[in-house]
This record gives sequence, C-alpha cells and structure tokens, in this order.
Amino acid sequence: MFLRKRHCCSSWLKLNPTRSVIHGIVSGFVTAAFLLFILLAVNNYSWFPKRFANRDTLPAGNLINFHFLKSLRNYSGSKESPEISTSLNQTGEPGNMVTDIYHFKYIINEPNKCLENRLFIILLIAVQPWQSEARQAIRKTWGKEDVVPGVLTLRLFLLGKETASNNDAVQALVKESQTYHDIIQQDYMDTYNNLTLKTLMGLRWVATYCPQIPYVMKTDSDMFVNIEYLINKLLRPDQPPRKSYFTGYLMRDFLPNRNTESKWYMSPELYPGEHYPVFCSGTGYVFSGDLAEKILKASASIKLLHLEDVFVGVCLNKLGILPVPPPKDSDFNHWKVSYSPCLYNQIVTSHQFEPSELITYWENLQKSKHICV
Repeated sequence: MFLRKRHCCSSWLKLNPTRSVIHGIVSGFVTAAFLLFILLAVNNYSWFPKRFANRDTLPAGNLINFHFLKSLRNYSGSKESPEISTSLNQTGEPGNMVTDIYHFKYIINEPNKCLENRLFIILLIAVQPWQSEARQAIRKTWGKEDVVPGVLTLRLFLLGKETASNNDAVQALVKESQTYHDIIQQDYMDTYNNLTLKTLMGLRWVATYCPQIPYVMKTDSDMFVNIEYLINKLLRPDQPPRKSYFTGYLMRDFLPNRNTESKWYMSPELYPGEHYPVFCSGTGYVFSGDLAEKILKASASIKLLHLEDVFVGVCLNKLGILPVPPPKDSDFNHWKVSYSPCLYNQIVTSHQFEPSELITYWENLQKSKHICV
C-alpha cells in the first residue's frame, strides 16, 4: 500500500496531458524565478564589491556608497553638488536607514555664507525644525557671530524635515531663514535615528562650500557653549591652524549596547565588534576643517550607523586619526554642570539647557566673567 501512495495531483495530471504540459511550464517558470532571485541576492551581497574593485572599494551589502563615491568626484572643490531626488524609505529605525543617503536635496541652503575668507570657525548646530525658540536663544547667546572680538565665526543650524509638518510651519521656517540666513535643511526625516544624516549633511556643506575653514564645531541645540574660551584657550587664533585635529569629550572603551530596549541599541549585524574605537560625545566636538572631506570619504566605505558620534569615531579610526584630549578633562561636558560664573568661564560645553535658562545663564556670565579671570 505504501508503494501505491502518490501526490494528490499525480493521477489528475496523468489523465490530463494538456494540463500536465501547462503544469510543467508553470513549474519551470517558478523555478527559474527562484533561481534568478538567488542569483540577484548573491550578486548584490557577495561579488558586488569585487565587480567594482577597479573603481572603489565598497563593503558587502552597502550598495549606496558607490553612488556617493561618484558624487564626491563631482562636488570636491566645486560649488555645484549633485541634487538627486530619491524615493525614500524613511523609517528611522536602526539598521533600516534610508536609501541613497548621500543624495538628499537641499530644501534651504546658504551656499554663499563662506565668501568671507577670514572666517575662523563654523558652528554646526543640530536642531529640529520646530525648535525655533532654541535657535533664537542660541542667536542671542553663544551663537552670536561677533561674540569674540576680532574673530569671525559662522553659525549654521542643521535641519531635516518634520515628520508631520503643516504649511504654516513650513512657511514660518522659510521666513526665519530669510531673516537670519543661518539654516541648512535637506529632505530627510528629522528623527533621532537620522542624526548621522544630519552630521554628514554638515560635513558635506563644509567640504563643498567652505573647505578652507580652519576649524569646525558640531554641537546640539540644548547646549551651553563658551565660544570665547574655546577660541582663545583651545584653538588659539594667534597660532597656525592645526591639521587632522579632533577633540571633545573622549569616550574610551565603550561597548556596543546589545539591549534591544535601549535608545542606544546597536545590533551585531550593524556593528559586530566588541568595542567601539575612541570617539567624542556628539553633544559637542571640535575638529580642523580639513577633516570634513576626509571623514566624508572614509564614510563611503563604512556601514552607516545611527549613533552619529560612534559613526564619526569609526570614520576617524579608519583614517588612522585618534581624537586628542582637550587641555583639561573638564573642558567638554556631556552632562549639565552646576552653574557658577567662574566655573562656566573655564569650560567649553555643558548640556541640557532650556532656551530661557540658556539666556539667563549667558547674561549672568557676561556680567560676572571679569571677576573670574
């Protein structure tokens, strides 16, 4: 009896030769489609880097970077960077980043802000579109471009798109940009997991429009920054600008967070290593202007990580550049430092400020800092 058992459709096909032929054609088509799918998967993830080995070295599974390397050739040393509209998959989830990350269009741009060749430092400030109050507080305090006599600074706010914006909000942002000319915006979704895109946008802007700048600072919208102390004590405009220089609050021997419930979760697929290389807290770090393009080029061969400060550290590690500690361990702080005029007169950063609080502290410091010299 066992030998007589057949597939349920065997006798049906035997009695219907025409249907048997149709079944064979369909089965062959399904088999061919499956084999094509396997071939494409192997093509994309196994030998794709080898195929383009004579052009650029690409990591397996990171297909977007080939387009970026081509764009580097187009914009390096040129004022015209490619503006390629893309169809985006903007989930903002770790490990599921948007497609073709290096080709976001500028919604708002200020391409002529660096025509003054005496600029000393650019402040790249990560901020969300709705945070107009924070931007205004920074403009009134440490973001003033004339805050240090005799030293020219440039303030730029880095923005993506609101996930649920309305026309009034869009128009308000356009009006703000036309008033202050300090907003740079591209068409990716402005989420926490897209902070790496925001930092790369800032680096791209510097490399494209201001490659000769001596120094750059990347920081956040809820920070207190003592620009005078940073410029006069750390960067020293009376001395020749440094090259390949990167400093901030150093994060050493940090392990990837494997807790899937954590805000800082890092999957083994994205970063399989046991330790991160040395990096600087994204709350505020400073680097020489020549590193903007170098970090961009290094990022083209590194899988994108959603933790932007870690990602920049990985890029630096690939370049063989080790972030250096500031003169004092207390210079950069990624927490909120208890306020006193004399203490704040001797630090670069403090974290977690509301806009009104920032203005109060800043005004008090300006009145009191002379007694702490």
